[in-house]
This record gives sequence, structure tokens and C-alpha cells, in this order.
Amino acid sequence: MMTTHLQRELERLKRKILALGALVEDNLRLAFNAIETRNVDQAQRVITTDLVIDQNEVDVEEECLKLLALYQPVARDLRFIVAVVKINSELERIGDLAANIGERAVQLSTEFPVPVPHTMAVLSDRVRAIMEKALDALVREDAVLARVVLAADDEVDDLYEQLLGELKERIRGDLDHLDAVVLLFSVARYLERLADHATNIAEDVLYMVEGDIHRHQFPDTPAALFGAEAEQE
Repeated sequence: MMTTHLQRELERLKRKILALGALVEDNLRLAFNAIETRNVDQAQRVITTDLVIDQNEVDVEEECLKLLALYQPVARDLRFIVAVVKINSELERIGDLAANIGERAVQLSTEFPVPVPHTMAVLSDRVRAIMEKALDALVREDAVLARVVLAADDEVDDLYEQLLGELKERIRGDLDHLDAVVLLFSVARYLERLADHATNIAEDVLYMVEGDIHRHQFPDTPAALFGAEAEQE
């Protein structure tokens, strides 16, 4: 009977973490759009929603602690709860970064409308894609998909370095609008950190599924699996 109750509670916990993930993902999408369009209303919505994300993060953590105390789970059930605790923390940090991007969008709205580099849009799309895949890996408990996320890290790093180079060139050629470009620099840094958090979620999924800790290991899955995985879908 206790096992039945535990499985029911674990399903409930899974729904909670997935709902939080969906909320964070949607807020991140709004934050990216607010930067590209200088939409202050959307930016303010992102900042406000972060308070909801913070509360949900606390609720999920309290649920995890309750399950650990009441049921003393072992094996895969224990790994699942531990992974949810860690993923919950990653999602809260992603929510904070989305709010930071929203704040930069508000600040940019008061500056000269310096064009957002195309590479920033590409990087935003890639970060959004790997975030979606990391959360899909959680939903499916899919180790292969989690490794696809890990394999995408090099491409994100390359795009980030390319974007920094373009922003440096922008500064050299347009010192009159330095403040706006500096704000874009900070957004670029936030994007790179977002990719790191998506990678952490993928590593937590691997721990949940396989029982091995993958942090600080090099991914052995080629980036080409992005295409292979898409074809399978």
C-alpha cells in the first residue's frame, strides 16, 4: 500500500516539476522577444512572473523533502526525487536569468535602438531549442535525448564567442551608443549561462535514468545527433 501511495505522489511531483518547466520556458521565450522588439510590457511581465516561479520552486522543494521523510525511497525512486531537487534549482536560476534579460529589455527601451545582432537571435534560438530538449528528456526520462543536449554545448560556445566578437566590433565603430551595446553584452552572457543550466538539467536526467553522475565529464555524443534525433521524431 505504501508503494502505491509513493508512486502516486511521485507522479504528482513529476507534474509539478513539468509545470514549472513549462512556465520557465514560456517566460524565457517572452524575455527573448522583449529584447528583439524592445517590448517593455512583455519585459515587465517576465519580471513579475519570476515571483511566481520562485514560489513554485519552493513548493516543489518542500514536496521533495516531504516525500523523503515520509517514504524513505530507495533506488530509482530516490534518484528521481534527488534529480527533481536539482532540476528544480536549475529552473529557478533559469527563471532569474529570464528576469535579468527582461530588465535589460526595459533598459534598452530607453537607449538608442541599436540593432540586435543576427548572431544573438541565432544563439537565442539555439538556447531555446536545447532548453526544450532538456525538458523533453525529463518528460520522457530519455538518456539519449539528454546526451543530445550535452553534445550541443560546443556549438553554443562557438556562437557565443562569435557574438562577443561582433559586439566588440560594434563598440569600435559606434562609441556614441556604448551603453546600449554594453547591455547587449550582458544579454549575451545570460544566454551562455542559460545553456549551461540546460546542460545541467540534461546531466540530472542522466543521473535519474542511469544512476551515474555525469558532471564534469565530456559528452561522447556527436552534435550531429541533433539531426538524427529530429529525424526519429
